[in-house]
Amino acid sequence: MVPATTPAAGRRPRRGVLDADGRRVRVPELVLRYLLLLAVLAISVGPFLWQLSTSLKGPHEDIFSTPPSFLPQQPTLHNFGRVSETIPVWDYALNSLTVAVSSVVTNCVGAALAGYALARLQHRGRRALLLAFVLAMLVPVEGLIIAQFTFVRDLGLNNTLIGVLLPGSVGALNVLLMRNAFRNLPNEVEEAAYMDGANVWQRFWSIALPSARGTLAVVAIFAFMGAWDDFLWPLVVLSDPSKYTLTVGLNYLHGTFANDERLVAAGTIIAVAPLIVLFGALQRYFFRGVGEGAVKG
Repeated sequence: MVPATTPAAGRRPRRGVLDADGRRVRVPELVLRYLLLLAVLAISVGPFLWQLSTSLKGPHEDIFSTPPSFLPQQPTLHNFGRVSETIPVWDYALNSLTVAVSSVVTNCVGAALAGYALARLQHRGRRALLLAFVLAMLVPVEGLIIAQFTFVRDLGLNNTLIGVLLPGSVGALNVLLMRNAFRNLPNEVEEAAYMDGANVWQRFWSIALPSARGTLAVVAIFAFMGAWDDFLWPLVVLSDPSKYTLTVGLNYLHGTFANDERLVAAGTIIAVAPLIVLFGALQRYFFRGVGEGAVKG
């Protein structure tokens, strides 16, 4: 009988910490990881915290002191009230919200339908259509803006919120995300539904779409952020100040009140706050959806 192997006497156990995947990571490597994460956090979150601090500082506080002071000595919300007194910020926010919510609806519906057709339906030209969506992502927006404006003007939709919405109503990236999510659906599940008499629409609505809810949340977040943050296209297509979106309207603060950094910071916080709330509400669906669309290509 062969004796069972045992660890060699006197051998020291490997030092380190287990990560989320069960792999052992040495302490210096772990420290380096956390230092890099802290550096990325400071670069990405630091400017927002500085803007938030500046927006809460009173008129007598020095915002350019050395070393900089992140905590306001006497926090105040007066700067936010001054923004609404200077420009119709809530009207601009309502215009942006209208465009953003409409973009979420059109992208979720259009990307889901197009993604399902590319992933699950057999038809001629499917590969060519997929290539077209990939190529559409490679073309910069600035290269198409003149053609987009001419097209919207010919439709009589310039200087309207519909004209702002139209070019981004269905994004190529969102279509590819939904396609990848639908490709992860096992063929056996859909074949069983087909054998039970379910047609294409029933299979899409009852089987495919519920399995890709996480990716649908990702599409909703991307569509809302893209429409809410867009500046160049609304600036080109809109000429009536009453129809300006928030990003275009806040530009008045930079021009007329360039020396009042507190006012500009307060307007920036007003524009960023809805995005933070949206991501906080959908973050668990967001990370689950990234996994759904990244397993297969």
